[in-house]
Amino acid sequence: MQQRSAAQSAIIDRGDDRLDEHFERVRSGSTALAQGLSPEDQVVQSMPDSSPVKWHLAHTTWFFETFLLKPNLPSYEPFDSSFGYLFNSYYEAVGTRHPRAARGLVTRPGIAEVMAYREHVDTEMLRLLAGAAADTLKPLVTLGLAHEEQHQELILMDLLHLFSCNPLAPAYRPVRTRLQPDPDAGRWIAFDGGIVGIGHDGKGFAFDNEGPRHDALVRPFRLFSRPVTNGEWRIFIAEGGYRTPTLWLADGWAAVNAQGWEAPGYWRQRDQGWTQFTLMGEVPLDDTAPVCHVSYYEADAFARWAGKRLPTEFEWEVAARGLPAVGNMIGSGLLRPVTGEPALDAPGQMFGDVWEWTSSAYAAYPGFRPATGAVGEYNGKFMANQFVLRGGCCATPERHVRATYRNFFYPHQRWMFAGLRLAEDA
Repeated sequence: MQQRSAAQSAIIDRGDDRLDEHFERVRSGSTALAQGLSPEDQVVQSMPDSSPVKWHLAHTTWFFETFLLKPNLPSYEPFDSSFGYLFNSYYEAVGTRHPRAARGLVTRPGIAEVMAYREHVDTEMLRLLAGAAADTLKPLVTLGLAHEEQHQELILMDLLHLFSCNPLAPAYRPVRTRLQPDPDAGRWIAFDGGIVGIGHDGKGFAFDNEGPRHDALVRPFRLFSRPVTNGEWRIFIAEGGYRTPTLWLADGWAAVNAQGWEAPGYWRQRDQGWTQFTLMGEVPLDDTAPVCHVSYYEADAFARWAGKRLPTEFEWEVAARGLPAVGNMIGSGLLRPVTGEPALDAPGQMFGDVWEWTSSAYAAYPGFRPATGAVGEYNGKFMANQFVLRGGCCATPERHVRATYRNFFYPHQRWMFAGLRLAEDA
């Protein structure tokens, strides 16, 4: 068995931490992701949807400073008053902010000063957590740590896009080998319909968009036992999937033509065949691994080509209920989707490897109310024009996902680790 690196160990959640230990573990996990990066690696913004590593490290620190230290520690002295403007993301109630698309222009403060900022805030946060108010603040601290775990995944997504733009095709980490299981042909697994409870049950942490728990009608359905693979996507390409307008939603076909899509993101056609750019650099395409970096439009077109459909998020949740939320996530160190073990009585690879697109629009559950104040801007105001993904991916921190977790992206986006699983009516 391979030994985990210090960086991987820093990110893995043992699940039994005290709040201060949990805080230190998550915070050190973020800085571990920056190990080995040059200052130049951490300042560049490769597209408007992404952010520099330095910005992620500063923004997650700003969250604790803004929502916990300033309101709850009267003796707290801000590290730099200008950081509130530089590192606010989208919290309108907190004040004005630097434009998102121009984050890569903020060459100063440098990475050394950002790390000093993190150390300053961490010291003060541990002082706050040692005080009498720690139990009262636990829900907000836990939200801040879950928020930072989301940014750990974003760091890897954004680095992959950044390095893919470099003609030298640099690797973020070396390839980690693993025993390759036999390819799984897959099978259909049937689920009964009925009135089912959907959403988080209120036990333990969840984001506000995972509730309130409510009843939903789910008709009998079948879900495939594994995600769609690269090899299956190759057939879609060979049979003209990207050249057949009748397979695509109108906006999807417009995106195909506007963006020149001919394959999933990071696929490259070489003389020796398809390769894929990964966090380990450019590697031969693994036909048996889950396809990754496809948009909702592509996932929907593939499902239509296959004569199937995408599952609804309610169907996905029903299928995942009772399964352990474990899989190939960030702690494995693989940092890429891999071939799964053959599934037997339940769908395999439901957690980890790739986020799975559903056909469900990202909308509020019945009775949803955002929290009061600025933290209420966290999820609710984005409930328009996006689609739900479920399950986590190879860059998701362990213990960060659960069956009720709702990720969401716009249908044209594909720089995240997103794939799909097919469904059909029973």
